[in-house]
Amino acid sequence: MFVSKTPWILLLVLWMAGSTWWHVCHIKQLCVDLPLPFSTDSANAQGDEIAPPPISDGRRFSLELPGNFRFALSGETPNADALGSSLGELVTYLQNNPDRRLTIIGYYTADETTPASATNLGVARAEQLRQYLTQQGAPAVSLSTQGQLITLPDVRMAATPAGDSLMGGLAFAFAETDIPQQPATPTTAAESESLRELTVAAADTVQKKLPVATLNTEAKLAAAEKFTSVFEPIDLYFKLNEANYIKTAATRQFFDEAARYLKKHKNKKLRLTGHTDNTGNDAVNLRLSRDRASDVKSHLRSSGINASQIVVDAKGEADPKADNSTIAGRRANRRVTVVVN
Repeated sequence: MFVSKTPWILLLVLWMAGSTWWHVCHIKQLCVDLPLPFSTDSANAQGDEIAPPPISDGRRFSLELPGNFRFALSGETPNADALGSSLGELVTYLQNNPDRRLTIIGYYTADETTPASATNLGVARAEQLRQYLTQQGAPAVSLSTQGQLITLPDVRMAATPAGDSLMGGLAFAFAETDIPQQPATPTTAAESESLRELTVAAADTVQKKLPVATLNTEAKLAAAEKFTSVFEPIDLYFKLNEANYIKTAATRQFFDEAARYLKKHKNKKLRLTGHTDNTGNDAVNLRLSRDRASDVKSHLRSSGINASQIVVDAKGEADPKADNSTIAGRRANRRVTVVVN
């Protein structure tokens, strides 16, 4: 009796596919389940607040965000005002668990415009958050990014009631890459090359996808400041989370000259004006800019300048010197300007 081989071939194919999936996803843990960032319901249709997706690494770590990200239409910079300091918990977890790998997924719609500097708008959105997390201290190698176009009929980005911005737009997925600290057995040349690419890919993502201008650091900005006169403003810059400004030959010359001039001219003042970027609440930024200028004043006690001749002012985000829509621009705007008048 003739027996068709088709069912057996089909079963063999299914068994091979299942075995491959099990090995890759459960043994090597290289699969990343992309969570959906939004669900369509009546609340979303009305533009009401939607719950953000949790950031979860199984039983190891779970973070429920207190609010959601917002983006301007076709914008790549996330507004995270509603999140408070909650992302600090994520940074700490990544610092304490260097073997963990987090993928940031950025979503976008076909109606939005992709920036020229990025593969797509979703990647650009994910890269902006990746930059922020690394600035806060998260290991660069622990973070990677993906962009995903929203095409499913039951998933969409929720617009705010005013229709000028979108809620959500980002999701997170953990996976453990197969990069052993001390391999128990030798690997082939092909496997070794694959592991090396996994290691450097996350660290290289920003350099490959962002303009060179965004790679400027606070140290480079400080080095670019030149002294001409105490009557010409000079900007002081600070490394992330540090209160002391970056000292350069130009800043030393400025304060030396200012101390000599102010000692002879008691009616003149040294004005310290604090500035911030436009990230966050206006009132908070105004307070931050004043606090930073006050910190500089306290550090000038040894310069020979009389405290009564130092005036502290604050502008918050009101007087930017660069474009706040870029990382480099926001770095340039976080400064204290000093001048004698």
